[in-house]
Amino acid sequence: MTDSKNIVLTGIRPTGALHIGHLVGSLQSNVEIQNQGDYVRMYGMIADAQGLTDNFDNPEKVHENVMEVALDMLAVGYDPSKTVMFIQSEIPELTELTFYYMNLVTVARLQRNPTVKTEISQKEKFNGGIPVGFFTYPISQAADITAFNANIIPVGEDQLPMIEQTVEIVHKFNSIYGDTLVSPRAVVPQLQAAARLPGTDGNAKMGKSLNNCIYLKDSADEIAAKVKTMFTDPKHLRVEDPGNTTENPVFIYLSIFAKPEHFAAFLPEYKNYSELAAHYERGGLGDVKVKKFLNSVLQETLRPIRERRELFAQDTSAVMEVLRQGTETARAAAAETLSRVKRAMKLNYFD
Repeated sequence: MTDSKNIVLTGIRPTGALHIGHLVGSLQSNVEIQNQGDYVRMYGMIADAQGLTDNFDNPEKVHENVMEVALDMLAVGYDPSKTVMFIQSEIPELTELTFYYMNLVTVARLQRNPTVKTEISQKEKFNGGIPVGFFTYPISQAADITAFNANIIPVGEDQLPMIEQTVEIVHKFNSIYGDTLVSPRAVVPQLQAAARLPGTDGNAKMGKSLNNCIYLKDSADEIAAKVKTMFTDPKHLRVEDPGNTTENPVFIYLSIFAKPEHFAAFLPEYKNYSELAAHYERGGLGDVKVKKFLNSVLQETLRPIRERRELFAQDTSAVMEVLRQGTETARAAAAETLSRVKRAMKLNYFD
């Protein structure tokens, strides 16, 4: 990012408390972008309306999770003086923009969207059929992005098809109605291993429903218990056996979280991750020792986040006030965009 005219939009669906997969997949990089300050404005959206697309029968869950997500965002370093934190459903202009954009996308195009196809394939989520709201989620996301003239969108690789579809919508709108909308660019995490952190059970996906997450709000005892039972290399039966590190969640976590100072403090016999991994791969290093080290690393990493979260949780009314003020700011920006869109579409009858 080098253009001082950048507008950044980040978004989190409040489907549950955030975990370390969110931390390395988006939250840390979002805070880095925020603190670099190379933008006109940065938005942090809590996408509760999108959260309802596959939790439509459990609104209480989404409602409660808005505060959970807000606490996690503040705990990891979101700064309301630098990032406009807001609640999606409180901005009706987004719904109206979504309605207009629906005319620019075919059903066949939505069906080809890889992200939508992947989610739909998880049939247990849609026992009663696929809601139209979920099916049109990419259009809603395009409204979220364009409403704030955002041109920088930090996302994981699984969301790239969504950004691609937004670019298509912007191009089609501008080709029909004139140069009105800003085209976005996706920014993915630089650390490839962080793009999708595996679950503690070895599952490729970390998810609340899979019960394989380490949450940002977990206590020290909860973290220790989860690390102790983590999946490793099933063929590494004895200490002297050679071990696999590339598909081993313990080593994947260490490759991301373990820093030189952690080795110096908790495992000084190794200078860095490479030395530790090499020893495990040639044999002679047990899982218990490695897990104890990982626990120390995660405790050191997550303790300050948990402590900040606990402080913010003592005054949730102040947190809600942050969201209220941010939502007012965001809605004003969305209203300007909607007005511009309607003028371009000749829907400004009473101007």
